[in-house]
Amino acid sequence: MNVLVAGGAGYIGSHAAKALVERGHHVVVVDNLYRGHREAVHPQAVFYPIDLADTAGLARVLRQEKIDCVMHFAALAYVGESVLQPLRYYANNTAGTISLLRAMEQTGVRRLVFSSTCATYGEPTQVPIVETTPQRPINPYGWSKWCVEQVLRDCAAADPGFGFVSLRYFNVAGCAADGSLGEDHDPETHLIPVVLQAALGRREKVVIFGTDYPTPDGTCIRDYIHVDDLVDAHLVAMEALGPGQQRFYNLGIGRGYSVREVIQAACEVTGRDIPVEYGPRRPG
Repeated sequence: MNVLVAGGAGYIGSHAAKALVERGHHVVVVDNLYRGHREAVHPQAVFYPIDLADTAGLARVLRQEKIDCVMHFAALAYVGESVLQPLRYYANNTAGTISLLRAMEQTGVRRLVFSSTCATYGEPTQVPIVETTPQRPINPYGWSKWCVEQVLRDCAAADPGFGFVSLRYFNVAGCAADGSLGEDHDPETHLIPVVLQAALGRREKVVIFGTDYPTPDGTCIRDYIHVDDLVDAHLVAMEALGPGQQRFYNLGIGRGYSVREVIQAACEVTGRDIPVEYGPRRPG
């Protein structure tokens, strides 16, 4: 299959492109490299430095490469940043996806696997969170993805042949088993790499934002899923997606770990003390 990976130079997209190549697919990566890394693009993938806002450029690639399906990872994904710069998030995540959908419509590409987020649920009153849990985002990042899901529903209603899967991620962690790819954000805000950087002495300390949450130890609880498992779910979703289908799936392991538990686990695994500082809750 000819697969376009939007955001294929980023953390999750690069792992997905690698898995697709290894399974024999023809992979085409588009990425503006704003936060992605050119060196993370698989050497057997075709690469185009294109922004999502470039509808004509996307259409040209879709047509030229005879794309059958799009995997869409390209997005800004910092919750706190989205609170401070909401227009930027709606422009990139929501309007950018609309640009991609226009290019797909122009070229007859009617299969999409979309990278959504558990942030569309906001702060649910009950756990576990299931796909039918009401969606009530509490920050612009979550809303920007929620808006895309609504656009996808409307596109599917207008075109019975258009099929999509929206995968709502919890917290993604880990790296490729062969060590060829990993997580490298700038700035790094994800807990596990931050904790490991502190363990290695590359960061002075770990700041725990908020110790007054209604959890057993007062710190946030998050569900973590390994990036390889997440990618496997994308490939299964792509292969199972048929014309006109609309699917929504949560991607997690169904068990949460607190910030303190993650730090303690890292101390045990590395054999090092990790300096901790406590701060107020972060916005969003």
